[in-house]
Formats: sequence, structure tokens, C-alpha cells
Amino acid sequence: MLDNKWLQQLPVQPVQQVVPVGGGDVNEAYRVQADGQTYFLLVQPHMAADFYAGDIAGLAAFAQADVLAPRVLGHGQIDGDAFLLLSYLTSGHGNQADLGRLMAHLHSFASPDGRFGFEQPYAGTSVSFSNDWVATWRELFVNQRLDKLADHIVQKGLWTEQEYAMYPLARKVITTALAHHESKPVLLHGDLWSGNCMFTADGRPALIDPAAVYGDREFDIGVTTVFGGFSADFYSAYQESLPMAAGWQQRLNFYRLYYLMVHLDKFGSGYADAVASLLQQVIAGE
Repeated sequence: MLDNKWLQQLPVQPVQQVVPVGGGDVNEAYRVQADGQTYFLLVQPHMAADFYAGDIAGLAAFAQADVLAPRVLGHGQIDGDAFLLLSYLTSGHGNQADLGRLMAHLHSFASPDGRFGFEQPYAGTSVSFSNDWVATWRELFVNQRLDKLADHIVQKGLWTEQEYAMYPLARKVITTALAHHESKPVLLHGDLWSGNCMFTADGRPALIDPAAVYGDREFDIGVTTVFGGFSADFYSAYQESLPMAAGWQQRLNFYRLYYLMVHLDKFGSGYADAVASLLQQVIAGE
């Protein structure tokens, strides 16, 4: 729990109440009452002030794209801990079709110079990605992400020899498929599981905790299918607003594979069977 000396250095005063809340597996998270307002506070102990640079840039990009998300109200370092102070969105209930239309709107926001990447790297707890600007989606997705994940997984001893041998075969299928698919760099959430979207008290859909990058929009849609939480109304509304290109069903497996490889790298062998199964599906062209 944050002590009074720490709290007195926040840019909102006086602080009346601090309540720990769920903030994912990366940050300490708190609901803060201060100066008669409610705020959301993220803290990363023993990290530099720039720890949240990616989150700040992502939320700024969402704001530019007119997507409802928390606003950045303060950030920096207090007593050696990085912090990010955000506006508080009160949760409620809404329509999944509205969320599908919101994602289609986000995916209509094109990269400013036609390249793939982002101004800040993706900083994860187990693996980070540079997000270096490149000319093709294949370079970003395969070279910068999948290959790095594969190296991490091998280094941690999380793949058997058979699974390790499957990766180059799956990689070839992915690179060939992407070479024949016209990818356009649009603004992505980057980590679109159901816990990173919400409805506000007035029923509007909103996005939180971005891992923003300009990439192929099928990436976000593929991630939504891994752990569920998105209804048929979400996908129908998205397709009506921004139809997917031919062959999208096969390509979604590339992004399911990526997301499960992230979880294998981060959480260990409990995800090994799911990754192996997807490697086999990709190789088989399913």
C-alpha cells in the first residue's frame, strides 16, 4: 500500500482515499479519490519515469482517433516508482455491436506515413518488441515479433525438439500468406482481450491498457478469439462496418499463435499444448 509521503507527491491533492483495484498482472493499480474527483493510478515499483511512455503514446493515439479511453492526467516518478495517473471511467453495460463498430472506427485510422510500427516500443514483463518502423507487415509481425518470441521460448526450454522443428514450417506458411495479402497499417489496440475493453456507465464502449501499434487490423481480431468474451454481435457489426479481406479465417490463426506464444513465454508450459496445436494448424493451412 502506498504511504502518505508517497501520495502527497501526486499532482492531485488532497488525497482522501486510495483503494487497490485490479490492474492486470503488470502494474499495481488504485482508485484514488482526491480533490473531490476519482482517478485511476498505475504504479510500477522501482522503474524509471519513462516506463509508461508506450501507454501514454497509445492513449494519445486513441484520443487523436476519437476513441473513448482514459485520459492521461499525470505521470513521472515518485520515490523511485513510475506512476501514471488517468481519468477514471465508471463501468457499466453496453452493446457488443457498438464495441464492434468502435473497433472498425479505430482500424480506419491509418498510419501517418504508411509504415508499420509505432513511436514507442512494446514493453512487456517477459518480452519486449522494438516496434521499429518498417515497410511491410511481414517484417513487423514475423521478424520483430514471432521470431523473437520463438527465441525466448527456446531459451527458456519451453519447446520440445519436435515443437521447435515445427516453427520454421509454420513461419514459412505465414510469410507466404502475408506476401499475398495486402496489409494496410492502421491503429491497433495491440492486446485486445476482453479485459482491455469496457462499457461506461452510460453504455459507451471504451478501450483501456493499450499496446498500440500500426499494423494489420486482423491482428486485433485474431487476439479477440483466443480467450473469448466477444459475442457474435461484435463480429457481425465489425464485418458490416469494415469487411475482412478474403482468406481472413486462415490468417486469424497466425495471430492466435502469436498471442498464445506470448502467454507460453510469460506463464510457462501450461500453454505449450495450445501453441503446439496451433503450429500444426498453421502448417496444415487451416
